[in-house]
Amino acid sequence: MAVSYKKLWKLLIDKDMTAVELREKTGIAPNTITKLRRDEPVAMSVLENICGAINADFGDIIQYIPDIK
Repeated sequence: MAVSYKKLWKLLIDKDMTAVELREKTGIAPNTITKLRRDEPVAMSVLENICGAINADFGDIIQYIPDIK
């Protein structure tokens, strides 16, 4: 199972917000931003915090990418 946060980065561009501004607004750690950039799993509470800060839904910031077998 893989996830992609490309939708998050596109949404931030649309909202004219940088990753640093997102981090400051949410209080998430810099290493969490790195995990998001690398499409690595993060805690659900982090995603909730991001959604609340930018007024978005989970589907607006994350995409599930099924494993190809």
